Amino acid sequence: MTRPATPTALVTGGNRGIGRAIAAGLRTQGYRVVIGVRDLTEGQAVAGEIGVEAVHLDLQDPSTFDAVLAEIGGVDVLMNNAGVLIETNMIDDPEGFHTSVDVMFRAPYEMIRLCAPHMRAQNWGRIVNVSSGWGSFDEGLGGPGAYGVAKAALNALTLAMVRDLPAGVKINAMCPGWVRTRMGGAGASLSPEEGADTAIWLATLPEDGPTGGFFRRRAPIAW
Repeated sequence: MTRPATPTALVTGGNRGIGRAIAAGLRTQGYRVVIGVRDLTEGQAVAGEIGVEAVHLDLQDPSTFDAVLAEIGGVDVLMNNAGVLIETNMIDDPEGFHTSVDVMFRAPYEMIRLCAPHMRAQNWGRIVNVSSGWGSFDEGLGGPGAYGVAKAALNALTLAMVRDLPAGVKINAMCPGWVRTRMGGAGASLSPEEGADTAIWLATLPEDGPTGGFFRRRAPIAW
């Protein structure tokens, strides 16, 4: 259960906001970082600014995931960060529901499933699911549309997946808090770097670190 000398981290939605801060933070710690983006031109520009790589990744098309992962060449740290906030009624907008679930639950599952063989072979890996307090039953399962539903499903996946991953692969979920991003708005209380801190901490956990937990500001929170 030895960490690779230069782990490769894939950060989905890593071209802006919390994802960009996570990617930049892991890069400063010596990781090889690849950001998965919908707009490759924009992603490559951001990647050049922070010293990482970029790949085109359409999270609503799982049939393309194998080719993307082959291009990267093995992922040691998977950061399921990408999210969408669709503020419509779930009954009136089934397309919005499906998009939310595809991006924030189905895609993370497929990415975990496809990255797991590489992690299992080396008996080391870190999986971080960027969730939200809106996905917590303890905090009322809030948020508009299907956002909280998808995040709650992601939380459930985090907890249940522990039993199917080897001991050397740790999986955790985290809530970044209210962050000044395009989704969070300019009035939010935390900077992207502050929001990214717990995700980076979970991605770099030592061998005795936690797995199957839900965290905010590096402290456990209730599901």
